[in-house]
Amino acid sequence: MFIYNVKINGSKTFKYFFIGVVLLVVIIVGIVTFKIFNGAKNNPESSSCMPQNGVSKITAKNYTNILKSVHDNIDDYVGLKINFTGYIYRMIDFNENQFVLARNMVVSSDFQTVVVGFLCTSEQVKNFKDNSWVEITGTITKGDYHGDMPIVKVTEIKNSSKPNEELVYPPDESYIPTSGVI
Repeated sequence: MFIYNVKINGSKTFKYFFIGVVLLVVIIVGIVTFKIFNGAKNNPESSSCMPQNGVSKITAKNYTNILKSVHDNIDDYVGLKINFTGYIYRMIDFNENQFVLARNMVVSSDFQTVVVGFLCTSEQVKNFKDNSWVEITGTITKGDYHGDMPIVKVTEIKNSSKPNEELVYPPDESYIPTSGVI
């Protein structure tokens, strides 16, 4: 039988433990800061939503994150030009120039969906049938439809084919509200 006598200096052990925890926190904060400020710049997927020619392109991957951000922070996005594809969806209380450029968002594991989208206005929408797929370019304005709401004033609307990625998904866990950058 062997007996070892180990003497532990409590104050030194606490100091080393404390220094280790502080270093771990500094490393984590550094990684998070790097990902926030540099990660989006270097991510090829994020470049598709950066403004090109002054117009921000909305895709199926960033659709609901942007929709949520614009609805939560309308004033930050007023004047921003956007371009996206969806289908024409009209409600009974819309006037003849109003429509939602809609997508179906999956809300359950058995692929039940709800209609989501931006309320839009255009004189040309009279020429398009309900559920027809179109691509629009327009400017976000602040309007009223049962309360404050972003409304896209359409400057260009044209027929489009149904995209491969027809469905969109709820905002993801990486959703970070931003203003001015889509």
